[in-house]
Amino acid sequence: MAFSQADMIDPFGRSISYLRVSVTDRCDFRCTYCMAEDMTFLPKRDLLSLEELDRMCSVFIEKGVRKLRLTGGEPLVRKNIMSLVRALSRHLDSGALEELTLTTNGSQLVRFADELAECGVTRINVSLDTLDPEKFRAITRWGELSKVMAGIDAAQKAGLRIKINAVALKGFNDQELPAMLEWANGRGMDLTVIETMPMGEIDADRTDQYLPLSKLRADLERRFTLTDIPYKTGGPARYVDVAETGGRLGFITPLTHNFCESCNRVRLTCTGTLYMCLGQEDAADLRAPLRASEGNELLSQAIDEAIGRKPKGHDFVIDRRTRRPAVSRHMSVTGG
Repeated sequence: MAFSQADMIDPFGRSISYLRVSVTDRCDFRCTYCMAEDMTFLPKRDLLSLEELDRMCSVFIEKGVRKLRLTGGEPLVRKNIMSLVRALSRHLDSGALEELTLTTNGSQLVRFADELAECGVTRINVSLDTLDPEKFRAITRWGELSKVMAGIDAAQKAGLRIKINAVALKGFNDQELPAMLEWANGRGMDLTVIETMPMGEIDADRTDQYLPLSKLRADLERRFTLTDIPYKTGGPARYVDVAETGGRLGFITPLTHNFCESCNRVRLTCTGTLYMCLGQEDAADLRAPLRASEGNELLSQAIDEAIGRKPKGHDFVIDRRTRRPAVSRHMSVTGG
């Protein structure tokens, strides 16, 4: 049976078809560019229950969302998270949802890869910034690279396609990225590199970490033949084919070349706050209308009102004069 949905259209004529949902602000890593080491997490009472997350996502799907990505924090550390994944998979079965996916640090994939595949998840993103175990421990503070590698093995064995996401950090992994590209493409995985984003107070100075991807691309082109291609996964990455590896490389460039003109995304936090733009503070409280009645009319109206306020673009900037983050919330709260 064909499934009929109405599109959500923002003030700039963009169809909003992609919802990223942070199911928890908690994580079993403390990546230096993402979190402070002594993070204060939200009290559990502030979080949407798994049933509320299911209801919220289902209303968005009724309103035109075709792609749903679960994020965190680390989504797989949320207790009973697979019950939510299983519940949402009914929208894949009905044809209402084209893709259900998630972004993970890989630490829990050995436990959950098979079940994710059984629930209709066909591909995932794994955040991984280095293949050096000591550097991995340094940047994640708590992580073990061997666990992530075992998780990637388990995911591929379960039939999941994987895209590796690496944040490009000057003086940390810039020299390693060519080897990471060869490794990822050699295992049939795309690699996407991401500019560090000015979100939340962290211990490091982002101006020291910031590596423009225009420079990275120029460096990579001394070693690889990169050809621009129109390939899209629904997100903001621009892709190139890499002749020498036979694989793909993506660039996410919120600072040097923003991608706002084609933005089809909104982000829902684990507390029910909707951010219409990653780089703006304007938000809508959807938890209150969700909890105000058993029906979904109030929630649907609140979503319409929020989409009607979606801005044209973000205001990200990193320089020596602007030492404070562009937005005060951490990426782990917004949904990476």
